[in-house]
Amino acid sequence: MNPIIAILKEHNVSDDKVKALFEAFTQNPMMAMALVQELGIPPEKLQQLMAVVMTQPHLIKEATDELGLDFEKVKEAKEKLNQ
Repeated sequence: MNPIIAILKEHNVSDDKVKALFEAFTQNPMMAMALVQELGIPPEKLQQLMAVVMTQPHLIKEATDELGLDFEKVKEAKEKLNQ
């Protein structure tokens, strides 16, 4: 299991919230960081989660694949919105 998803599951974050969080990571990382802070994860685990995200951003794409989200479609939609 992806280490980011594992940390979220360890703190009983629902599947729906996990998917919403990763959709936010792929669309607007700053918004995703705000969402993470609202999940009630203890500060020391939140810091660990943030460190993983910042040092291993490829794990976000791996997690989107694991969750069945289409990372490329999300990227395309974001590019269209920015035009």
